Amino acid sequence: MSEMDDLAAFAVLLEAGSFTRAAERLGCSKGQLSKRIRLLEEGFGVSLLHRTTRRLTLTAAGAALLPEAQALVAQASRARQALARLREEVAGTVRITVPVSLGETFFDALLLDFTQRYPDVRVELDLHNGYRDLVAEGFDLAIRSGVQGDERLVARPLFAMQELTCASPAYLEQYGEPLTPADLANHRCLLNTHYSGYEEWLYHRQHRLERVKVSGALASNHYSLLKKAALVGAGVARLPSYMLHAELADGRLRWLLRDYQTRSTPVFLVHPYQAGLPRRTQVLADYLLAWFERSRVALAALTA
Repeated sequence: MSEMDDLAAFAVLLEAGSFTRAAERLGCSKGQLSKRIRLLEEGFGVSLLHRTTRRLTLTAAGAALLPEAQALVAQASRARQALARLREEVAGTVRITVPVSLGETFFDALLLDFTQRYPDVRVELDLHNGYRDLVAEGFDLAIRSGVQGDERLVARPLFAMQELTCASPAYLEQYGEPLTPADLANHRCLLNTHYSGYEEWLYHRQHRLERVKVSGALASNHYSLLKKAALVGAGVARLPSYMLHAELADGRLRWLLRDYQTRSTPVFLVHPYQAGLPRRTQVLADYLLAWFERSRVALAALTA
């Protein structure tokens, strides 16, 4: 046996509390375990244990060595888990919950590409704007725009959601283009009732905050409906940048008030905390992180 094996045996012995229980865990005899501990002491030239008939106590040297031996055991366990994940077949079901507008906008193409790469992984996509309890409801992943400080969850930054003010060329030809936020008070605006105070739009420029009261003939809590209304010339909308790649590129919508900043909300990829994600979940998480990074770079080039 190597010295590392003996260190691991020492850690198991102290955790078990007796040579008998430790030998059972290690699959060896008490005599073999006692010999390994003795060889460890001889190798370091110190006594590690006070042995009595009732219990084991540590010497000063043993107390100093124990945390290092325990760390070695933990590291070996993590290494075994990592190798197990590598060997695990990339197959099975991954349940993911995302906001409705995200799912409707690009998850069809995204998941089509993913399932072509990983045909044995089944993705269950839940479109829901409310808060889902991932642990209680059995979800593997979520995309959400806020993290509620739940210690059971791990959150990784995905992208920053920024609303862009936009309208169709047909609308602008008929009603003119707003050049300042104040001009929006005289325009037909498409309102998002999902947010409180939806009849007041905020803009920032050069450390100044501008508020404008807006109104219009259509209000909805559904981004996709507001986008459709903007495309047919029904008014001016504020829509998430991730929804506008194609429309800005081909000119069906124009980005207005580009010199003014609107709210930017961080969006996270979230999963329940566990020592090691199943391989099928990890590959989807990695795919999503890479996809959104490519999307961010593409949008930055488009709106530069």
